[in-house]
Amino acid sequence: MARLITDVARRFERAGLCYGHGTDNAEDEAASLVFHAAGLAHEDAPQAYGRRVPRRARERLETLVSRRIDERIPAPYLTGRIWFAGHEIRVDRRVLVPRSPLAEFIQARAAPFLKRPQEVRRILDLGTGSGCIAIAAALAWRRATVDATDVSQDALDLATENVRRHRLARRITPRRADVYAGLGRARYDLILANPPYVPAAVVAKLPAEYRHEPAGGLAAGRDGLNVVRRILAGAAEHLCTDGLLACEVGDSERALQRAYPKVPFLWLEFENGGGGVFLLDAATVRRHRAQFANAVVRPAARKTRVR
Repeated sequence: MARLITDVARRFERAGLCYGHGTDNAEDEAASLVFHAAGLAHEDAPQAYGRRVPRRARERLETLVSRRIDERIPAPYLTGRIWFAGHEIRVDRRVLVPRSPLAEFIQARAAPFLKRPQEVRRILDLGTGSGCIAIAAALAWRRATVDATDVSQDALDLATENVRRHRLARRITPRRADVYAGLGRARYDLILANPPYVPAAVVAKLPAEYRHEPAGGLAAGRDGLNVVRRILAGAAEHLCTDGLLACEVGDSERALQRAYPKVPFLWLEFENGGGGVFLLDAATVRRHRAQFANAVVRPAARKTRVR
């Protein structure tokens, strides 16, 4: 099996594939497809590397590899699964492939930033997509309930499937909402958001792999901040007194700082890579409420799906 993974990785390198949907190199991408074709799980490694791959599994693998190269389909869409914060999540083209560094933040239970992490009771996952963040949060804060929202019913259908697979239906509620519209006056101890944050001009130049993902989960206007502005503008009305907002903006970090030069965003650093995630506590959000409200761009009757 180890040799087969190496051979597939070499084919990927020759094809000039783009990575970034769960892996960042050809070898890991190859391993994910080989393990899937052979019907093996991640926990079967490293013992599995010495095994011989049966002929039928090799045939399945060849189909997967050919589609990965010829159609530039991200590997998780071919396997139908990915791991987020250590939990298996089912994915398809209804949602973006989970890859947010918020996974590490959740696994650390927001330490040391939440004042009383043991008292977290209500969490909002803004733009749940596959439900990966909601599921990881519910498993990290065992006493909390989670509202998992999205404007896309297709995404909510998949999120609901993942929630049921993890037996969390009593604690996670998938809800149709456009940012905060649809949540009423609900307040949360923790708001987690991975919204669209890619400038439209950048989306048009992304590698072919990204074109398999829902465009509404990526593009967010000229500077990538259309949805982020709305998240900031409504945060004061939906955070509890000691609540915390964690939001990913990726490479739009500099654009956000230019847009709000007086706001003291706290930018997280991650051991496992990734960045562009800021934190704001409820007091800071309230202090800059007017500035956030005045900066909102309100496109006429246009809804943008959050992640």
